[in-house]
Amino acid sequence: MKAPACNISSLLLLTLLLRGGDNDNAIAPAAAGGNKIPHHPFLTKPLSLLGGDTAAVASLPPASTTAGADDHVLSQIPDIDEVIDAPLMKDIEMLSDMLAEVVRADNPRVYELYTMLRKEGMNRVSDVNDVKAFENMKKLAYEISPQNTCGVMRTFSLALNLVNAAEVRHRLRTVKSASLAAAAEEPAANSDGPLPNMEDSIAGTFAKILETGVSKEDVWQRLVDQKVEIVLTAHPTEVNRKTMLRKYRSISDTLGLLDRPDLQPYERQAALLKMKQTIASIWGSDEIRRVKPTPQQEAQGGNAVIEEVLWHAVPGYLRKLDVQCQLSLGKGLPLDTVPIKFGSWIGGDRDGNPNVTPEVTAEVVTQQRLRAARLFLRDLDHLYSELAISSRFSPEIIAYSDGIYAKRNFRERYRRIIRHLEKRLVKTIKICEEMLNRMDSFHSTESLRHNNDVGDVEPIETSSDLLEPLQLIYSSLVSTGFELVARGSISDTIRRIHVFGLTLVPLDIREESTRHTQALDAVTRHLGVGSYSAWDEEARLNWLQSELSNRRPLFRTRDVAQLGFDDTVVKTLRTFHAASTLGPDAVGAYVISQAKTASDVLAVLLLQKQFGMTAENGRSMRVVPLFETLTDLTNAADVLDTLFKVPAYAGSIRGKQEVMVGYSDSAKDAGRLAALWAQYTAQESMTEVAKSHNIQLTFFHGKGGTVGRGGNPALYRAILSHPPDTINGRFRVTEQGEMITQNFGSREIAERTLDIYTAAVLREAYVGNVTPTDDWRKQMERISELSCKAYRKLVRETPHFVPYFRQATPELELATLNIGSRPAKRNPKGGIESLRAIPWTFAWTQTRMNLSAWLGVSAGLTSSNDDDAEEMKNMYNDWPWFRENIDLIAMILSKTDFSITENYDNLLVDKSIRGLGDTIREDLVRTRKAVLDVSQSTNFVGPHVQLLRASTKIRNPYVDSINCVQAELLRELRNMPPDGEEGVSDDVWEIKNVRKDALILSVNAIAQGMKNSG
Repeated sequence: MKAPACNISSLLLLTLLLRGGDNDNAIAPAAAGGNKIPHHPFLTKPLSLLGGDTAAVASLPPASTTAGADDHVLSQIPDIDEVIDAPLMKDIEMLSDMLAEVVRADNPRVYELYTMLRKEGMNRVSDVNDVKAFENMKKLAYEISPQNTCGVMRTFSLALNLVNAAEVRHRLRTVKSASLAAAAEEPAANSDGPLPNMEDSIAGTFAKILETGVSKEDVWQRLVDQKVEIVLTAHPTEVNRKTMLRKYRSISDTLGLLDRPDLQPYERQAALLKMKQTIASIWGSDEIRRVKPTPQQEAQGGNAVIEEVLWHAVPGYLRKLDVQCQLSLGKGLPLDTVPIKFGSWIGGDRDGNPNVTPEVTAEVVTQQRLRAARLFLRDLDHLYSELAISSRFSPEIIAYSDGIYAKRNFRERYRRIIRHLEKRLVKTIKICEEMLNRMDSFHSTESLRHNNDVGDVEPIETSSDLLEPLQLIYSSLVSTGFELVARGSISDTIRRIHVFGLTLVPLDIREESTRHTQALDAVTRHLGVGSYSAWDEEARLNWLQSELSNRRPLFRTRDVAQLGFDDTVVKTLRTFHAASTLGPDAVGAYVISQAKTASDVLAVLLLQKQFGMTAENGRSMRVVPLFETLTDLTNAADVLDTLFKVPAYAGSIRGKQEVMVGYSDSAKDAGRLAALWAQYTAQESMTEVAKSHNIQLTFFHGKGGTVGRGGNPALYRAILSHPPDTINGRFRVTEQGEMITQNFGSREIAERTLDIYTAAVLREAYVGNVTPTDDWRKQMERISELSCKAYRKLVRETPHFVPYFRQATPELELATLNIGSRPAKRNPKGGIESLRAIPWTFAWTQTRMNLSAWLGVSAGLTSSNDDDAEEMKNMYNDWPWFRENIDLIAMILSKTDFSITENYDNLLVDKSIRGLGDTIREDLVRTRKAVLDVSQSTNFVGPHVQLLRASTKIRNPYVDSINCVQAELLRELRNMPPDGEEGVSDDVWEIKNVRKDALILSVNAIAQGMKNSG
């Protein structure tokens, strides 16, 4: 089988690494003294945190960690355990053999080259002082032909994905084993419950809370009132194609099947064959996206997660939560209680993305309605088979079913009702399909066995249309002695309605505040009252309040296209019109990015009113300001205070306000430490303002997957470390890119993720959060000011920084990845300030510099004043929020690699500005020392460094080599003729295209090796 894309094949790294490859290349085992796996000696060797350099090797002390099974995943343990991790290593070795069988016969030369690269990578891992190994690696990268380079990169990428698939299965194993171990230690606990008996599970959380003397009723009520919403976004950090994700998920699922001890020999062989076939299929596939996805295609990817995973995982988890509540609290979970829901930005986020039009938003919502109707139709088909009950009905069911004309099911009243609902859903499906046909939108045409028997029925348009009759059936079953049946499939369907509704997920709309300003400026000019853009804040507020109180519309809505407004203004206004037609169930929040003032919020409220979306008629969307920059976060409380004093606004929100906190853009604006403190104090001050106005405040956390964008791999600890009194049982957060795959890639992993979210938010309500002292606040103000100044001095004030960034990283080349529909910049002509936080972080992650996560830290944490130094140590020891963030920074520092970043500079950066890289690396050393001083440590071993210690022992030999090859590819591509240049031979273009493919594969492979990319 020949591999596509590069038209070559390559060699499997894993087989060589795990089996030592050639015997003369094997590394001698480390000295005894820990739980190691002796069969794979390279895994026992310490890693250099500098990637081959001996200076500033550092580590954080162990801190108390959550005793959860997720702490023992390949990327979350300090080292490989010979007992716990033996199944993982066995799986990796087995997958290695399978891939080797596919590729070994394909290209012997690639096999040979890869063996050489593997040898040097292993040598570098085993001996941090082996400079020769790194030099040999660079030499090999220089000498490999374009075709063979492409093959080696494909192998790296595939092998790392197989490691990740094996790790997913291993996470589930360790969850079960840790739960069993906890039950053995505390047999009196509710160890027979369906959820893991661990602290970061709801079972363990119940136990911890009840130990403090809190009543079971109080815990139950808080859980019932709790609201967690996970918002799926299309941020482009998932480098794998959807097709590939499904295949790797299949491998992980098959590994789970092989864990079963009762498999017959034939069944085992069939499962092994299935995995081999899947790996062969992956090898024969094109891993590279050749065309950018459209927003509609991105939405299909998000919908696929719901259809294939969450549709089953959510009711599965809620069933377990119900049983756990009965065991631990003495009463079950009410059927209408939904502690976790989902939202989406995919198809509604138009901030800087011209591809998301009003038509796209309407199409995405219609597609979601169609998919939801089809899913519920399948549910009803199942219920029809299950509820063939012909006696004992409640009076309500008798009355309801008597109102339905039916040619059959005279005695089976439940089936009569269900068949009628099926007909109404089929009518809904046909309407959606007709709408999509008019939109010229692609949609699958599933065969519906009810097609010819719909009759004259009304479509199901709202959740209540479907929920109310099913609720009647449920109540009837309970009241007539069929409670066991009621707790079956119909309970799952009712819970799905509460969670997903008739549109799968409500769609948020996000737009920049400047677009609303432009629209209202056009309106005021049209009305002859002046230029809204030219007015100061006071004038804007006065006019907005006046118009909000005026029943007269600003203009006739149908005349928008004839008013002479420019295309941008018309598009903004048509977005509001589209939202007004979608229905309140289909839309969620209207998020205002770049929000700075109260008028930015009132502008959206007025534009909603113009298109008939008001609180009075129940059609308005929540207006959510997104505060992103340091200045905006600082001013956020004043903005809210102004808003809450506006009668028209206060009346419209009805005592509830949602505010989004931007993590990635604030960090890009001011550096990590300054952004962290601004986010902390802004949430504190906004909470106080909301309390003073008797407003219930919910924070929407816009976090990315990486630490540089606000992410935190240890979810349970992350939630517990939020500022005091800012969650209160309400938590809204984005999940995006590769994090969606990691957290919701399979049903079992999704259930585990839902469990952690539920447990953490509940536990947070009972944890005595540490409030910072006045001295700590003074220290944070000092740290924030100094770190921000240092960060901005380099990023904004250093003349050569932008050219250095673009030369030293693949930032410009990332656009060729075709990951997402959104452009990398809000303003195509702008500089770093207009660059989105995702490519900013992605680029630095690729080169192992990780600059965006630590720049400015050394200036903030370094002080010649002994009192400052001592206070920071106290803060680390006694303040969980501070310690958590310092440990996260330490984790990122342990991922940086001195020699590899220097190699990028030497190959790619002009000599005239190359010294800037040396300056940055000197600051990296200072940053490591500062973190060590604050944590009172000699080397990095804290809980977050443990997140990757064992993982990097397997992955570093891959990623080091990929980095060397990627740097060489960038050098070669940048020296080739620009695309479209005349007089260039076809052979040159062919070489360039092959190198482009190899570069894309290298980016994908590094992203898989680093586990978080943007």
